[in-house]
Amino acid sequence: MQSGFLQKPPPGYYRVKPGDTLSRIALETGQNFHEIVTWNNLANPDQIEVNQLLRVVPPGAVTAPREAGVSTAPVAGTSVQSAPLGADTGPVASGSGDVSAAGPGHFILAWPVRGPVVSSFDNTRNKGIDIGGVAGEPVRAAAGGRVVYAGNGLRGYGNLLIIKDNSTFLTAYAHNRVLLVKEGDAVIQGQEIAEMGNTDSDRVALHFELRREGKPVDPVTYLPPQ
Repeated sequence: MQSGFLQKPPPGYYRVKPGDTLSRIALETGQNFHEIVTWNNLANPDQIEVNQLLRVVPPGAVTAPREAGVSTAPVAGTSVQSAPLGADTGPVASGSGDVSAAGPGHFILAWPVRGPVVSSFDNTRNKGIDIGGVAGEPVRAAAGGRVVYAGNGLRGYGNLLIIKDNSTFLTAYAHNRVLLVKEGDAVIQGQEIAEMGNTDSDRVALHFELRREGKPVDPVTYLPPQ
């Protein structure tokens, strides 16, 4: 049985690594924390074991392997929007953009705050961008969608919001002083969702991430010029 720990997880599953939490796995796979709990019948989400296999797509979903070989994202046919989601995501709120081609120029974000980009995306040390500003400044939804996480359970992110924008993309907003929406809320593009702060950070800034099927991508390529 030990040798199985060295194999890639089967399609639709994620193998727990040292230091993983369920919240972080949800962010990395682009899924809803509560859905992963349900799909795996977890009695205590805080007790997961290294090398444990977790289902990270809905049961019965068609899956395709990720490049890293550690998890997969649901796909169905050629339409991004037809991919299976969880039951609680519902229709995407207006203002989330055209994702028929799911690429820059087809999924257009709005700036969540206006300010200087003080730290750029590099996919190694920084999986998003950091935008400077003033404590208490409104943070707005970069795209419409549904809130799938609101809390401070991910180390290094402080008060964090994650919004599932559609079946392909999610956006994450970290270090907020105050969260103004809760899990399950539908939001529209431009809606005020938080106040900028410096929770779990040494400076006031919004850490903003864009994930495509769980994989970090540079948000700037999906944002208009400031």
